[in-house]
Amino acid sequence: MIEKVLIANRGEIALRVLRACKEMGIKTVAVYSKPDANLMHVRLADEAVCIGPAPAAESYLNIPAIISAAEITDADAIHPGYGFLAENADFAERVTDSGFTFIGPRADTIRLMGNKVSAIEAMKNAGVPCVPGSDGPLSDDPDEIMQLARDIGFPVIIKAASGGGGRGAGRRLPGSAAGPVRRGRCRCGDVCSGHVRRSGAGSQFQLCRHAGQNG
Repeated sequence: MIEKVLIANRGEIALRVLRACKEMGIKTVAVYSKPDANLMHVRLADEAVCIGPAPAAESYLNIPAIISAAEITDADAIHPGYGFLAENADFAERVTDSGFTFIGPRADTIRLMGNKVSAIEAMKNAGVPCVPGSDGPLSDDPDEIMQLARDIGFPVIIKAASGGGGRGAGRRLPGSAAGPVRRGRCRCGDVCSGHVRRSGAGSQFQLCRHAGQNG
């Protein structure tokens, strides 16, 4: 039974989690950077712990500081909200390894679905219809990439395998496809997942994945 939740986020996101906890009779712990000391989620939480200075890398992305905050407040669980560390498999793993409940998907699920190549493969294995694509990482050969795009049908979108929010993405009409591939590798640090056929005249559909400890 969870009695106290540390909310590893800030602002409106933290307030939403805090309100849900209040409705369920669960105590809350807010974490905050020094400039955020007077934010509403800090004032409304049952407890609050400063986890670092203004830069997110030194506060809201500081895994050791968040784990320490949970330890000193005797929290049972950690809720990441969304953004920051919510899709960080290493964080989820560290939380559970430290003896806390991670309110969210298992670390292996985050890793699986965080990469477009493995995510598409998992969806296909589950029988989920998928739009035409490269069925794997793209090669370094521009001619091979262009032939694949022609086989799928223009227009296409090239996306980085681990990119998010459109980072490293590029829409391609017939012409060079090498540019988005290079950008994807520079911005996201990985290979591109391939050509994803654009749906309709100008729409891109996003699938939100919801998961907990049981699936």
